[in-house]
Amino acid sequence: MSKLEKLIAELCPNGVEYKALSNICELITKGTTPKRYEDSGVRFIKIENITDSKIANTKMTFISDTTHNGELKRSILKENDIIFGIAGALGKCAIVENEVLPANTNQALAIIRLRSDVNIKYIFYSLQANSMVKYIEKNVKGSAQPNLNLQQLGDFSIPLPPLPIQREIVRILDNFTELTAELTAELTARKKQYNYYRDELLTFGDDVPMVTLGEVVFFTNGKAHENDIVVNGKYIVVNSKFISTNGQVSKYADKQICPVYRNDILMVMSDLPNGQALAKCYLVSSDNKYTLNQRICSLRIKNENETTSKFLHYILNRNEQLLSYNNGTDQTNLKKDQVLGILIPLPTLAEQERIVAILDRFDALTTDISSGLPAEIAARKKQYEYYRDRLLMFNKLLKEQRD
Repeated sequence: MSKLEKLIAELCPNGVEYKALSNICELITKGTTPKRYEDSGVRFIKIENITDSKIANTKMTFISDTTHNGELKRSILKENDIIFGIAGALGKCAIVENEVLPANTNQALAIIRLRSDVNIKYIFYSLQANSMVKYIEKNVKGSAQPNLNLQQLGDFSIPLPPLPIQREIVRILDNFTELTAELTAELTARKKQYNYYRDELLTFGDDVPMVTLGEVVFFTNGKAHENDIVVNGKYIVVNSKFISTNGQVSKYADKQICPVYRNDILMVMSDLPNGQALAKCYLVSSDNKYTLNQRICSLRIKNENETTSKFLHYILNRNEQLLSYNNGTDQTNLKKDQVLGILIPLPTLAEQERIVAILDRFDALTTDISSGLPAEIAARKKQYEYYRDRLLMFNKLLKEQRD
């Protein structure tokens, strides 16, 4: 019998009382979006500042505590408050740590402040559980603009076992999240290492000839597919979302309006200012599978005895020459001449193959969702979610048993 099982058998053998969140916590949501910002030292936290259940304070805006004093008084945050998304990204939440204070937030985030003797992280984990996901779906189903009000949030029911059990559950779940954090940190380090070696391997001296991209590839522009999208079509419509997610987000069509072929390199030619999709590339692995959308181009090798698609893919993916057209203010729309005009190195085929072999190993480690670190992180997250939901399920204490 585990420590948790012993605690449950000893402290709540007949079940656990479920309580509405409003009976455990004070719920607050009165902040508004400030009309102007100043570097006053008071942070303004928005829902997009929450990443992986953490507040990304480096990206927060500072607000004036003089022009925005009313909102500060109403929704000033305290350490160990939970902020919870009730508009937009529903259910997105984080625990407020002292390092981001003083701060306040707007009406898209509810502040959950404990007023009972409970473990803050136990409540936090309960708010992330699948039961909350289902609760949100039930309450916003059919809504044009999904959101939760404080009454709905406050009605969410949470099992409340004795504190020793809460602490043990938190300890177990913390171990899962710490392991995932370690793997994520390892992935970040490997990506930095990969970027370093990629740049080193793709930097050449004067002994390697430089040519324009237009000398080695044929260029094809994609075509609009908006009127041909279907739920389960025969062909994947290659758009910027498909490429930026490495093929994880797909739209489909029954017509192959603009076919692409094995070893073609597909590139995003349009993106918002400072976006992460511009010049992002995708290497086609098979024929008769894809159709090319507008604002995406296809690049096909002219002479396979001169260069390989894999080598060229590594050269072109987020190429700095192409990213230089992004001014950070306007949407970037690359032109054909800009793409074909960049300079690329042409080492020997043997050297290209050597470089590709090294980068392929790094790439599999850092990006492959079926192997390598991303797969391990995904597996650990699923394991955490499974045990979190199991640990937060209790037999409900019946009223007659309490009496």
